[in-house]
Amino acid sequence: MFKKCITPVFVLVCLGISMSSTVLAQSIGRQYSLGFYKSTSDSNGYHSSQRDYSIEPAFDLPQGDTTRKQSWLYRKLFREHLVEVKGDDYNFYGSILPDLIVGHSGDNGTVWVNTRGFVIGGTIGKNLTFRSEFYENQAKMPAYLDAYGRENRIVPGQGEWKAFNGSKFDYAYASALIDYKAGKHFDFQLGYDRNFIGDGYRSMLLSDAAFNYPFLKIIANVGKVQYTTMWAQFIDMQYPKASYDNGYRKKWGVFNYLDWNITRKLSVGLFEAVIWQDSDSTGKRGFDASYINPIVFLRPVEFSVGSPDNAILGLNAKYAISNNSTVYGQFILDEFKLDQVTGGKGWWGNKFGGQFGFRSNNLFKVPNLNFLTEVNAARPYTYSQRSTLNNYGHYNQSLAHPMGANFVEWVNIADYRYKRLFLRGQVTIAKYGLDTAGVNYGKDINKSYFTRTVDYGNHIGQGLKTNFLYVQGTAAYLLNPKYNLRLEASVTARKESNNNWDKKELIFQFGLRSSFRQLYYDL
Repeated sequence: MFKKCITPVFVLVCLGISMSSTVLAQSIGRQYSLGFYKSTSDSNGYHSSQRDYSIEPAFDLPQGDTTRKQSWLYRKLFREHLVEVKGDDYNFYGSILPDLIVGHSGDNGTVWVNTRGFVIGGTIGKNLTFRSEFYENQAKMPAYLDAYGRENRIVPGQGEWKAFNGSKFDYAYASALIDYKAGKHFDFQLGYDRNFIGDGYRSMLLSDAAFNYPFLKIIANVGKVQYTTMWAQFIDMQYPKASYDNGYRKKWGVFNYLDWNITRKLSVGLFEAVIWQDSDSTGKRGFDASYINPIVFLRPVEFSVGSPDNAILGLNAKYAISNNSTVYGQFILDEFKLDQVTGGKGWWGNKFGGQFGFRSNNLFKVPNLNFLTEVNAARPYTYSQRSTLNNYGHYNQSLAHPMGANFVEWVNIADYRYKRLFLRGQVTIAKYGLDTAGVNYGKDINKSYFTRTVDYGNHIGQGLKTNFLYVQGTAAYLLNPKYNLRLEASVTARKESNNNWDKKELIFQFGLRSSFRQLYYDL
């Protein structure tokens, strides 16, 4: 598969490089609000498609709050972290993160979430940033999430669960990140967290929808070019545990991403990744030193060692129409043969997908009114491999789009903030093909492509043709903008229909919530 393809990850390094001193700047990692996204680049080398999870998001204080005389209790409830310590060359913060939700599902009765969390973080000197979070949860989920959790043994994006009081879920997870900026051009990150590459709500390259994982990331910023290399370890919950029984089987990944701000408005990013298994029937392979060089063409290395590793290529592009509006897109290439693509016979190995979207902040010149619309699609068997030991997945979820493959999706999101009032609406429409009678039609990336049904005639939506609709409206009153403490009410309608069933669920929820976590329940 694309044996003779060139992997042009470092081709652009020699183009458009200015050797002037720049400050590393990336997009905010957790984009709870669409308004956290910034369209155009600047003289500080800002790169919108590379999200930095060491940057703690925060809403601006409503106008007038900063001039009012405030008591200690008022400041802790409505303006500051619970603990804030500041010195000449350091600062520290900490807060309790509650997520206490109760509601009603038309299919599962009373639903609720009881989350007790906390966050600590800070800076030491000018260059070292750290953050750590922990969440302990019990929940009774809406029917569709309950079914998803029981089938996949996980809560989406939050790891494995165990039974609690019969039909409820008990689950806990943590995240941590240390960021060190070595001068003006290099950034080193060590974390147990997630990553995202792209300018949209979804990413077809690397998404933050899956569970946390350990990684080491090196980011080089020189002029208009930003080059990132990341090594990571993932968990395979599907493959049988090894005889030495040291927990779930593991796999490794290396990722290279080069983003070039050609102008303030136009940027192009080249992406490549290789996933390989930690061990096989002959023994433990471990980390492969062949991929340790951060400035390397991964695909030729993968081919030269005669390995069965999974290589993926991708492209990200963005054009800022104005300071507030952007068109963007992605293309992901898993495997292909040019003659099969041009032949138009639907060969199974033509595994690729893409994205096209538009987003705008301060829409119609209304401050804090933001909008996004995008289309995502992936052909059958994209991201899947011979086995789950080297597919593009982690903890039973895709590392890219949470729907896997064999789908087309249209996402529309708008949000608006006025002082402490935050409103958000989402409408997602999708079509995909589900497996039937044990036949693999290519949506589930955890199934081996050796179990495919046919070699030719494959197309998006094959299998049990299913229509999907997800509509959600949320209203929140912001209590503390530092860690997004809020009173929130939401209504969610979900429908999944095909020739075998017509599943509808209406969910109402209300609660006290916090943090800027993005939990992708729109699946």
